[in-house]
Amino acid sequence: MADVITPWQFHEADGLEDWRVVGEGACTYFRTGSFAVGTRLVGAISELTNLDAHHPDVDLRHDGGGVRLITITDDSYGLSTRDIELARQISAVAHDLCLLADPSAVQTVQVTIDAHGRGASFWFQEMDAPRPQRNRIHIDGWVPYDRAEARIAAAIAAGGHLVSDEHAPAWWTLADAEGNEVDMATTASRD
Repeated sequence: MADVITPWQFHEADGLEDWRVVGEGACTYFRTGSFAVGTRLVGAISELTNLDAHHPDVDLRHDGGGVRLITITDDSYGLSTRDIELARQISAVAHDLCLLADPSAVQTVQVTIDAHGRGASFWFQEMDAPRPQRNRIHIDGWVPYDRAEARIAAAIAAGGHLVSDEHAPAWWTLADAEGNEVDMATTASRD
């Protein structure tokens, strides 16, 4: 197994300008302009060596595609040196196709339910005590650490407000006019 690394070790590695680490691994988004060009990108990625042992997740759309890298083993879920090498290879094949990465499009969304226990498709977050007058379900929006402030500003400009920045830069809690909450999360300070 490759060496486990932190999100900051990933970002500090050379040749990874196209990539950002969010809650679900190292991610990038390539603007392809068409589905046909996107399929060429996926084809080029599929030709890389050793993908059976460590493959990327690809989400191809009509005008672009997201790629996610994460190392999952029996005793680990996170980033490894294998992700660094594969990210460099994927960026290289994308650049060979004259595709530009758009890291500002990277994000993951997770539904969080503040309760006891844990279920299959939802994250159940243990609570110390009941929270009267606060939502028990909120959304965690994972964004690249270098885009968090812009996303928060956009949410506030759209009518939201800051509930708490107590845990920043790991996350900020925002709410809409009706009090529905979202945590804008990053990998910052989570090593």
